Amino acid sequence: MKESRGRASNPSLPMKRASTIPTPEPPRPHGHQALSDYITARFDEFSRSQKDVAQYIVDHLDEAAFQTAEELARRASTSSSTVVRFSQALGFEGFPELQQAAREEYRRQAGAGQAGGGAVAVAAPLFSLDQTEYETALATDHVNVEETARKLSRRDMDAAIEAITTAERVLIAGTDQMAFFASYLRHLLMLLDIRAEVVASPSQEALGRLARIDELTLVIGLSAGRPHPLIARTMKLARHRRAPTLAIADATLSEVSRLARIRLYYSSNSPAYVRSHVALLSLLQALAYGVYARDAQQYETRIKAFRLK
Repeated sequence: MKESRGRASNPSLPMKRASTIPTPEPPRPHGHQALSDYITARFDEFSRSQKDVAQYIVDHLDEAAFQTAEELARRASTSSSTVVRFSQALGFEGFPELQQAAREEYRRQAGAGQAGGGAVAVAAPLFSLDQTEYETALATDHVNVEETARKLSRRDMDAAIEAITTAERVLIAGTDQMAFFASYLRHLLMLLDIRAEVVASPSQEALGRLARIDELTLVIGLSAGRPHPLIARTMKLARHRRAPTLAIADATLSEVSRLARIRLYYSSNSPAYVRSHVALLSLLQALAYGVYARDAQQYETRIKAFRLK
């Protein structure tokens, strides 16, 4: 007893202080910051699979606010466990807490749109409520084109058109499913007498085209979902050689977009087993028509030579 009293009365002896430390409150990482801004700021910290979730949430906040973790995982081409781990990496206890933050931001955006007179009359639905599978796919494509048009800024489109018209040479990089669209964009530009080349695979010929990238070459990278390593490598090389760069991707946080000076976004949502590229096709045609409109009289003569009119 004496020893214990002496220990208690001697301030130099160590004492247990754990009981006096308050239990920290659950983390609130985003605070007053919007969830999408917080995700964007921390994007580089995430794993590859978590970045897929981050990209999808930032570009499709409305869906993240009301979908289940399983549905969100399917849309982001990952697993529901990755969605949960991503939520915890942000400081939330789980996906429900992240979803609540997404709903709050979505409601703020919707309220701001109505306050600013952004509300428009609701159009009649394309199909009845009992849609078939193909009707659902068509309706989704309709929404994709509308969403792409809403998110495209005139400044970015004008910058892309200016870059194409002033470039001495255009190099379009797109692999796998994007190879078709790279070839189609090349076709549209070649009709306007704009020199364009395509990199669609790591062949010797394609690598030779990459070796010729310089400050006078406009490099266009096409990406859907997680970019192919060849596309990322192409954009990094272009950046290193100070070549102008344009990214056309379905994720604003895509590595290809982050490496490019000019960025154009398109929506690729689909209920089917593959991504939708309807909005991408529309965007490419709009881009080519913007170039054509810069000097329609000059291009008209050339196009007539191809008997396209």
